[in-house]
Amino acid sequence: MLLVEDDRELAGLLAEMLDGEGYETDQAHDGQRGLHLGLTGHYAVMILDRRLPVMDGLGLLSGLRRKAVTTRVLMLSALGEVSDRVAGLDAGADDYLVKPFEMDEMLARVRALCRRDLDGADCLPLGEAALDLVRREVILERGRRVTLSGREFELLRTLAQRPKVIHPRSSLQTEVFADTNGESIVDTYVYYLRRKLGRGVVRTVHGLGYQLGAV
Repeated sequence: MLLVEDDRELAGLLAEMLDGEGYETDQAHDGQRGLHLGLTGHYAVMILDRRLPVMDGLGLLSGLRRKAVTTRVLMLSALGEVSDRVAGLDAGADDYLVKPFEMDEMLARVRALCRRDLDGADCLPLGEAALDLVRREVILERGRRVTLSGREFELLRTLAQRPKVIHPRSSLQTEVFADTNGESIVDTYVYYLRRKLGRGVVRTVHGLGYQLGAV
């Protein structure tokens, strides 16, 4: 998570609650720092206050969207008029929560934004997780993401596109590793995927090949 909130006491409280729910939270206390982190980091969800020093939340959000950052954004604000909410959503926010709010509601909204990624058209299901085809990452529970190398991504995508098929090592070598010699390269990258995502991500069907497992 990226949390951009200038009220340091509130930011600490929110970060503590998010961390308690299993999220990893980076903090920024002004819009400029928030923009820098938003452009250089990889986050499941960003929580942005609307009134920020240096650059306000709308400017920050517009800057992210102009740079094609598609991360889900929950905007927080004491400005609760319909026109204020419309302005936030039109700037690119996915949800808008008016202060003061109940912490349980904020956490529920964060969970809902994380689920949108799991249900997205640009994702392939991996059991309870998903493969983000745009960012080439695996989205795990609570929005945690695992970055894959190019070859890891291509191998996992090939398995996920036909999850019920048992893929012989020879066909995987041809489809994913055509520029290399030897089927052992398939075993190497299966090992890499298991090291990052757990042994269950790829199932070995002895004598036949590999099949998508579950993360």
